[in-house]
Amino acid sequence: MSIQEWIKNEVDTNDVVLFMKGTPNFPQCGFSGQVVQILDYVGAPYKGINVLEDDELRNGIKEFTNWPTIPQLYVKGEFVGGCDIIREMFQNQELQGLMTDKGVQTAQSA
Repeated sequence: MSIQEWIKNEVDTNDVVLFMKGTPNFPQCGFSGQVVQILDYVGAPYKGINVLEDDELRNGIKEFTNWPTIPQLYVKGEFVGGCDIIREMFQNQELQGLMTDKGVQTAQSA
């Protein structure tokens, strides 16, 4: 299986996937950490994938979306964006709306 096929499988089989530097419990860059905090606050279950463990994955995810930076968030197979976009969507309540529209359970208080 190529790295592109592996990435597509992860995106297609998990409702919310965050390709990040580090792990949700130990983010290794500030941008990844911000997105983890937002997702944890919203209460959406997600899978964090550490791109630092594999150079092929780190480069492959950038090619997969033609997006140059990490983190990258996917919801129900759709690329949503990186840290700045996620932060802005969260502040405008758009992220919570997107999760609801896509059928992803979130914390009611968010």
